[in-house]
Amino acid sequence: MNYDLFGLELNVWVDALIRVLLIVGFMTVSVMGLIYIERKILARFQRRLGPTRTGPMGLLQSLADALKLIGKEDLRPKSADPWTFEFAPYVVFIPVFLGFVIVPFLFGWQVRVIELGLLYFVATSSVNIVGWVMAGWGSDNRYAMIGGMRAAAQGISYELPLVLALLAVAMIASSLNLQEIVSAQGRVPFVVWQPLAFFIFFVAALAEMNRPPFDIPIGESEVVGGPFVEYSGFRWSVFFLAEYAALFILSAIGAAVFLGGWAWPLGEELGRGWQLILMSAKTGMLIFLVFWVRASVPRLRIDQLMGYSWKVLLPLALAQVLVNGAVLVYDWPKQVLLVTGVMGLLALFWVTERAVRQPRTRPAMTIAQSEAAS
Repeated sequence: MNYDLFGLELNVWVDALIRVLLIVGFMTVSVMGLIYIERKILARFQRRLGPTRTGPMGLLQSLADALKLIGKEDLRPKSADPWTFEFAPYVVFIPVFLGFVIVPFLFGWQVRVIELGLLYFVATSSVNIVGWVMAGWGSDNRYAMIGGMRAAAQGISYELPLVLALLAVAMIASSLNLQEIVSAQGRVPFVVWQPLAFFIFFVAALAEMNRPPFDIPIGESEVVGGPFVEYSGFRWSVFFLAEYAALFILSAIGAAVFLGGWAWPLGEELGRGWQLILMSAKTGMLIFLVFWVRASVPRLRIDQLMGYSWKVLLPLALAQVLVNGAVLVYDWPKQVLLVTGVMGLLALFWVTERAVRQPRTRPAMTIAQSEAAS
């Protein structure tokens, strides 16, 4: 069996090897670039300079950091479970690595065109939760274990609204193929018809990546680094490689599913050069928003984080799916989607602001506690 790659007929094994090498090379370069860009952006927000000395304008700082991590001593606690501790970074990394397979960079340009690509992405991206728990358990460290359990609880909680937000778009596009979803947005991107689903996707993606303000699992002030507090050197870097790779993938998926990807505006008419500009600009905008949120929003408490998913995002995501189903079944005009989406978005903002402004209630003191205090 042969496969076509860049117009060449290749053996299936050679084709697979070349595609894997392309993913590895692209992922490594993109992650190093994202780390540098984030440090520069955060420095601007905080009125600092960021990396300036290693290479011109500090461009080689990420490379220097990578070489340092590879050369560092690889330590493992004596009481750690050897197999669980060793394999945890790879269980976190491999599902993220597989996400590159279905990213539609340009028309006809992705590693594999999968008919159920959106379902494939949801299925593979949720597996890395197991790796976080393995890292916490295998380290034989209480802080690491608490961080691993927090990561599992957070990942499961925010996976549900993220999946429902993607499902809402799949219902409107009548497809799970990412190429077809992007092509369906040639005239109007789905963010116009699904503004609430887009916001839910963005917030849930932040939580899935453990990015601020949802970085509870790795809160250094509480669990001194989270599940990978006992890791060092190369294995420690694998966790962050997975995080920044997930940042790129989720941003690219969001750009493709909600913002029209390479198709809107005029992507199909002006050719692949314009498509590359569109996809890069939209993905870059979402990445910048992630960095902006990190610089602007403080970390949430664990009760706020869990309550926001189960009490706010999940009910609204279910409501969005129900509205989409009613519009499709009864053939209502698409303007209904826009109106209900804006109303849901306003309701979400109102609930969020009310929760932020409401003072935290403290439990009442018992009689024994009040006597001891007095």
